[in-house]
Amino acid sequence: MIRVLLAEDQHVIRSGLVALLGLEDDLEVVADVGAGDAAVSAALAHRPDVAVLDVDMPGMDGLTAAAALREKLPACRTLILTGHGAPGQLRRALDAGVGGFLLKTAPPDDLVAAIRAVHEGRRVLDPSLAVTAWDLAADPLTPREKDVLRLLADGAEPAEIATRLHLSAGTVRNHLTAIVTKLNARGRPDAVRIARESGWLC
Repeated sequence: MIRVLLAEDQHVIRSGLVALLGLEDDLEVVADVGAGDAAVSAALAHRPDVAVLDVDMPGMDGLTAAAALREKLPACRTLILTGHGAPGQLRRALDAGVGGFLLKTAPPDDLVAAIRAVHEGRRVLDPSLAVTAWDLAADPLTPREKDVLRLLADGAEPAEIATRLHLSAGTVRNHLTAIVTKLNARGRPDAVRIARESGWLC
């Protein structure tokens, strides 16, 4: 029997998934919750074999929850469900060591098969996301450039960034120029957008 934890914030969808999985002889839903932080607590309490986590949840998103489970309960494998497979999400999922990444539009049989595969230690990727995975580019930004870009994304001006990072104003300007160039961005706001969508600015 594969013990499953289900975390999905939309009650109707969660109830439907619980009913669906309950039809399988080898699957048992031991807990279902509506928030990411609740998923971690429930996993520690119920010790599931597989945690099926929605990406977008209140409290803690599914990818953060997956990373927490990997650290606190390594025997529990994780399968991510998402409404859209953005490159940044897929990159974070891979970094978090998830076993599977599936779109919510997948047929029910695919979800059941994915849970079994993840439980067996195999990796599962929704076929429609294969091209996205292939196209994931390496992060071109240095750690310092990401520090600068995070502050810029938070609304800080270059002078404030320089003060907070103990850099000269000229060094900050050089970093910002390098960032825009590396990301082939139209400007600073576009650089923030590209970095976020690519999963380089979490």
